[in-house]
Amino acid sequence: MNPKVPDGPLEYKWRNYQLKSQLINPANKKKLNIIVVGSGLSGAGAASTLAEMGYDVKCFCYQDSARRAHSVAAQGGINAAKNYQHDGDSVYRMFYDTLKGGDFRSREANTYRLAELSAPLIDHFVQQGVPFAREYGGTLVNRSFGGVQVQRTFYARGQTGQQLLLAAYSQLYKMVRAKKVTMYARSEMMDLVVVDGKAKGIIVRDLVTGQLKRYAADAVVLATGGYSRVFRLSTLAIGCNGSAIWKAHKKGAFFAAPSFTQIHPTALPQSSEAQSKLTLMSESLRNDGRIWVPKQKDDSRAPKDIPEDQRDYYLERRYPSFGNLAPRDIASRAAKERIDAGYGVGRLKNAVYLDFKHAIDKFGLDTIKDRYGNLFTMYKKITGIDAYTTPMLISPAAHFSMGGLWVDYELMTTISGLYAVGECNFSDHGANRLGANSLLQASVDGYFILPNTINNYLADEIKVDHPTTEHPEFERAEREVNKHIDKILAIKGSKTVDHFHRELGKIMWQECAMSRTKEGLENAISEITKLKEQFWKNVKVTGNHDEMNTELEKAYRLSDFIELGILMCTDALQRKESCGAHFREEYQSKDGEAVRDDKDFSYVSAWEYNSGNFTLHKETLKFEFVEPIVRSYK
Repeated sequence: MNPKVPDGPLEYKWRNYQLKSQLINPANKKKLNIIVVGSGLSGAGAASTLAEMGYDVKCFCYQDSARRAHSVAAQGGINAAKNYQHDGDSVYRMFYDTLKGGDFRSREANTYRLAELSAPLIDHFVQQGVPFAREYGGTLVNRSFGGVQVQRTFYARGQTGQQLLLAAYSQLYKMVRAKKVTMYARSEMMDLVVVDGKAKGIIVRDLVTGQLKRYAADAVVLATGGYSRVFRLSTLAIGCNGSAIWKAHKKGAFFAAPSFTQIHPTALPQSSEAQSKLTLMSESLRNDGRIWVPKQKDDSRAPKDIPEDQRDYYLERRYPSFGNLAPRDIASRAAKERIDAGYGVGRLKNAVYLDFKHAIDKFGLDTIKDRYGNLFTMYKKITGIDAYTTPMLISPAAHFSMGGLWVDYELMTTISGLYAVGECNFSDHGANRLGANSLLQASVDGYFILPNTINNYLADEIKVDHPTTEHPEFERAEREVNKHIDKILAIKGSKTVDHFHRELGKIMWQECAMSRTKEGLENAISEITKLKEQFWKNVKVTGNHDEMNTELEKAYRLSDFIELGILMCTDALQRKESCGAHFREEYQSKDGEAVRDDKDFSYVSAWEYNSGNFTLHKETLKFEFVEPIVRSYK
């Protein structure tokens, strides 16, 4: 694995890379084809920008419209080192906050580039018409997010992701109308086609007709998002899955840090065993809301009946420097500790309070409505509770995937010509993502980085023959996909796909979520292996393959989740330390904080698929410009 990090000082690496990278003249770009799988912020940004540059682009999404990509669900904002608040922010401070937030388990150069490109990205979105919040005088306003002590988050109330996606969508469909992008909706990538070690196309299933189709290209870009639906209950949409990157993994792309998955501290608590997903409440609420639990165990009183001196504002107590803006992994574990100790609230005693009384008293109701109005409306629609007068009930929930396909500085995977952008790669966040860096990474990868790095590869592809869909590798891949689908349909068992997904989710949440142990992870691997055997013996999928069949879709996605679950537990088991979202109970301080082992585990774990087994490769993390320290927010 060569990370291809450019030489020179940190602040000049990206500039040096661009100065030395190859260029392709406009006439030759028209001869090259690129497939982009995914149409969220990273996919739409990449597809529209590459098309604007002159490439012939095909873009695929499984939704009925690119506007339904899950980027729409991000609420709180997008970070940028603009220092509009004159509070001491800078590119370096943002880089350091991100590196520290990820517990020093990410690549320095990639993380610095993320911070460096954040400022021009905001200008880019403003020019596209994104209605960011503004001060009375017209200047853009910022708020804080967890893990930082400055205000660098730009936002559009509680619907930032929606507004950014609409901007990206408009650029994408501008290129569609110009016939520079061909859009394929309701189409799911079923396999990657590799010819002579290079990604040269994909096999796609038409989700309406069930027909399998082949598409060839000179390069393939995956922009397919995260895989936290492996836990079943998560903040992700029901359709979100990790199948595209898993298929690429099985074709040779290394999977990096799969066990680094984020548990978000502010979601609505689970209320039923039959529940299919959880609802995210933006972390931005922690700017003004205060989190607490009663000091008395199993307290059944209404929150308004609990006096101030009987309330435990536990984040403010444990982390006075950051308080309610402690990073997500720390805030989630602190909530779990209080709930497990018997101080949980709500009907199932599985939640904590997020209270806005003090903020309303201080700033006024109109100000809070202006900042978070749509979030309060959503909360009332779901729960029937007016959070302006009664504290919200919140609980930790599976959310973001820091892990993903291993990529180098150019965002290329270990398969030549296969790129991974946005949440489906591992590159920027280490062991924990800071809030409001998700929209940032997705946008920067798609708009700014990939269009500058893919030329280095494609410049040489002009000189070689372009494979067609008649190549034997396309035939072989399609045959394997058909075989896989037929195998699932032929089982005709007695248990539903949802039954198996529910069982997988229970195992993963119990043993590989906020807290992990050697014994628990070994047990999880054993239990998931048994579950896999049962799935292939007893799953029941109705209908046929040559029709719209959502049960079949769920089944083949779950078969990937089951294998991914084993890899996640394997990765967590070999990492004998606690860092970020990976908290091994055997490695903690006396006061319950994570204990990192830089001597033995300062590396990115990159896993190679090997006929059902996994081989570990290590990318050693070299810190030339920052010395890793004990991560403290106290």
